[in-house]
Amino acid sequence: MSNNLILEAVKTALKEGEATVNLKEASALTGSGSGVGGRVIYDDAFAALRYGNPIRMLSRVINSIGSDEAFVVKTGDATIIQSGTNNPWGYGLNSDVGSEAASFWQISMKSVNATVPVRTAVMSDINNLDETIVSDIALEFAQQEALSMMLNNDSGSGTSTPQTGNDFGLRGLNFYSGSTSAASFGTSGSGPTNGRHTILQVTQASSSALAYNDIAALASALPPQYWTDPSTAWMMHPLTIAALRKLKDDQGLPVFLEVGDKDGAAVGNIFGHPVYANPYMDQVGAGKFPVYLAAWQRFVTISDNETMSIQRFEQTQPGFITLYCEKRVCSTIRDVFAGVRLAG
Repeated sequence: MSNNLILEAVKTALKEGEATVNLKEASALTGSGSGVGGRVIYDDAFAALRYGNPIRMLSRVINSIGSDEAFVVKTGDATIIQSGTNNPWGYGLNSDVGSEAASFWQISMKSVNATVPVRTAVMSDINNLDETIVSDIALEFAQQEALSMMLNNDSGSGTSTPQTGNDFGLRGLNFYSGSTSAASFGTSGSGPTNGRHTILQVTQASSSALAYNDIAALASALPPQYWTDPSTAWMMHPLTIAALRKLKDDQGLPVFLEVGDKDGAAVGNIFGHPVYANPYMDQVGAGKFPVYLAAWQRFVTISDNETMSIQRFEQTQPGFITLYCEKRVCSTIRDVFAGVRLAG
């Protein structure tokens, strides 16, 4: 049997330039069990599914090639209002002018990195290993991005949010100031304190539990011009969704009914807007922000460096190759009027 295999290998080598013979695996199968009749064959490599960044799924994403990203907003009105009469109608120009102005703010690109050592001995044994590692790193980056985008304080406060980046991380939605009366744009300029907008928020009736009226009030707080935006959606922690599903009326019936189909899932949609689970958000509690409602394409912009750097090093450790990955990104609230939040 072995001689025949060698002969066939010689013919193949003469014809195609090379051939490989595995004499050990050429023996006949004489039984079953570990180590009998063959060697260990690896299935394709896979990684446990991670939760990505829900904010990125809904928000506006742009590409950048720079070290900083500047954002510009038109403020005020271009329509000429006549002084004294407040009349916007009439022919010709006069001494009155509109109140249009512009504001801008600038944010530096932030960097998140990862290294993965891989033993060279398994590189040829495990199928799809390179692709699986890179895919998993991308999801890890998405997790870190989501945490920083929601919970990080980049205001130079030192050690308040080291797990999400501090000054080196993104600008977290929870660390924009809030007001129960009106949203407003932050100061204009290129400094790190510019562009810190004020979000309109609704205070819960009780910080320890959600009520139906809290959700109704938050829905009403979003300016109506954003109600029909295709990207308008709720975002909340999965446990917050579970708490809303358990809300009962005076008769003991669920407030949010389940009607048995995809569009009618209990807390799958609220007041016509879809609900997205975000496990990186606050849960209900004093000083927390458990629910956001926004036209996300206008509310948040994510700026990606055009390339994610992935490099392979073969001399970092004997017997290993090391993958090094870097992603650069920044994020900001772009249209502060396009989103509202619930405050505990």
